[in-house]
Amino acid sequence: MNVNSQPQTQAISEWLRRATAQLAGIGILSARLDAEIILAHTLRQPRIYLHAHSDDLLESHQREIADARLQLRLDRTPIAYIIGHKEFYGRRFKVTTATLIPRPESEDMVTIATEIAPQNLALIPQSLRVVDVGTGSGCLGITAKLELPEATVTLIDISNHALTIAKQNAKALGADVLIQRGDLLRGYPFVVDIIMANLPYVDRDWDVSPETQAEPAMALFAGSNGLALINQLILQASQKLVPKGTLLLEADPRQHDAIIAIAKTHGLAHRQTRGFIVDLVAN
Repeated sequence: MNVNSQPQTQAISEWLRRATAQLAGIGILSARLDAEIILAHTLRQPRIYLHAHSDDLLESHQREIADARLQLRLDRTPIAYIIGHKEFYGRRFKVTTATLIPRPESEDMVTIATEIAPQNLALIPQSLRVVDVGTGSGCLGITAKLELPEATVTLIDISNHALTIAKQNAKALGADVLIQRGDLLRGYPFVVDIIMANLPYVDRDWDVSPETQAEPAMALFAGSNGLALINQLILQASQKLVPKGTLLLEADPRQHDAIIAIAKTHGLAHRQTRGFIVDLVAN
C-alpha cells in the first residue's frame, strides 16, 4: 500500500504498524525502528512517547509530514538525511546530503587519538596539532577537540558545502576548531602530531547498499581500487608528521594490507589495526 492511500485519521499505533509493514516489505531490517524514528521526529517527541500515547490520533498535517518522510525512506533515503542528524560518540551531528553520515566504525579513530595523545596536554611546550582531512560533517575533528580540549584541531575539506555543515556542528557543540578549505594537506603550513582521515575509499566496482548510494559520490568513491586519495595522503603525511606522529586512516579491511605496504615505502610503520582503522606512525 502506498503511504498516500492511508486513512486520513490514524492512531499512532496504526501508523507505526502500517509504516513498519511497508518498510519490512522492501527488505529494510530496521523497519520498526525506522518507523518510530520518523514518527517521533515528526511529532518532536522521544520514541518512548509513541508507546505511552499509542492510541492518540495523529492530526492530519502530522500524518502528511510523517507519510512524506516515510516515502523518502521507502525510496531508500537514509534515516539520518530524513531527520537531519546522526549520533556520533554520544553527540548529535547535523548531516545533509553534502556530507557522509557518521558511522560507528569511525568512533575507533577518536578513541585511538585520545589513547596516543599525551596524558596532560597542558604540560607539553607546544599545543598538540590534530588535522581532520576530508572532514565532512566534522564529526572526527570536532569530537577530537571535545575529547582533547587543549589540542589545536583543524578541519579540512575540499567541499564548501561540507565545511558549512562542519562549522555549524562545531558551533552547536562548542568546539573551538579551525576550518580550512583544501585538497587533502596541500596548503596546510604546519607540521602535525595526529592526522585523522576518513577519505573516499569505495571502489566503483563494489556492491553498495541503496542507502550508501544516496550519499555524496565525491565523499565515497575513489580510483585505484579505492586507494587513490589515501595513497596521496600517505605521501603528504610522511612529509608533514612530526617524528613519531600518527596517521589514522579509515578503509575497508580488504584494503588494509595494501595501505600498510604503501605506508612502509614512505617511512610510516604500522602500529595497530582496529576495526576499519589503520594506525600508522612516522619514523
